[in-house]
Amino acid sequence: MIGKLRGRIDEVEEDGILLDVGGVGYHIFCSSRTLAALPGVGEAAQLMIEMIVREDAHQLYGFPDKVEREWFRTLTTVQRVGNKVALQILGAYTPQQLAHAILAKDTAAFSRIKGIGSGLAERIVTELKDKVTKLPVTSDSWLVTREDRADTKRKTPATSHESLATEDAISALVNLGYSRSEAYSAALKASQNAGKGGLDELIKLSLKELVRG
Repeated sequence: MIGKLRGRIDEVEEDGILLDVGGVGYHIFCSSRTLAALPGVGEAAQLMIEMIVREDAHQLYGFPDKVEREWFRTLTTVQRVGNKVALQILGAYTPQQLAHAILAKDTAAFSRIKGIGSGLAERIVTELKDKVTKLPVTSDSWLVTREDRADTKRKTPATSHESLATEDAISALVNLGYSRSEAYSAALKASQNAGKGGLDELIKLSLKELVRG
């Protein structure tokens, strides 16, 4: 099985590239984000590869690193998410953005992608919500590391009051026009620094996080 290819870009197509590796041309399907990040024709390039073997075809899918390849593999475990749909998702969002969207149950983020309706968006969020914390989001980090999980177990669980305050803050931010995934990420960070000021303080800190970007 092919796991990585390095060569020179011979052609750039709408859905991928033709990579010349020692005189052999490999057609590799890529997401729009990956295509935009690749160098031009004639330049050297390296891609991590997922090889899909079927009776009627052998297809290669290329990714900038192992992180996106792992997300591709996980996305395709969702019923009705094929290889092309998985690439469309990875073309629309980074792994970090995908993780936040899933944890925030932001089905609207997926519904905005061509070919994904509300039903499939709901399925993606539902089927991946328990897997997302085990997936890498950058080349050297996980959304929740093993150490984080162990540390969380040692800490006192958040009270229902704190959970409700965070959810109320998210709802308030959504009403202000932010997406649910943006609001979730900001409220999550703000809750770590919030004192006893209650919901108002949490919203203010969340807004600062959003402005900070």
